[in-house]
Amino acid sequence: MQNTRINRLIDVLGEQFAGWASNPWRRISLLVISLLFGNFLGTALSTIAGQAANWDIIVAGMLVLLTELANRLVYSSRRLVAGALWVEMLNTLKIGVTYNLFVEAFKLGS
Repeated sequence: MQNTRINRLIDVLGEQFAGWASNPWRRISLLVISLLFGNFLGTALSTIAGQAANWDIIVAGMLVLLTELANRLVYSSRRLVAGALWVEMLNTLKIGVTYNLFVEAFKLGS
């Protein structure tokens, strides 16, 4: 790839964000935000799929597929991406969605 101004800008912004996120408290706060956004996303998906009853099977299949793809990425034998912030955020997003779907199932069961 050519070394254009936009490529240099993206590289510099990526390095600055990596430096900013290297602080443990900031990293934890990003992970907590990702977990809470996963919780919200689980509520939104289950509400939208429940409103239009013909989407239930499709949304459930997509959630299983996305969960398995995230598991494959996070827990694969390649350790190059295992410590990356975006992989950890994806994993906490997946945990938030899964937790919320269990909570929604308990609410509907009672």
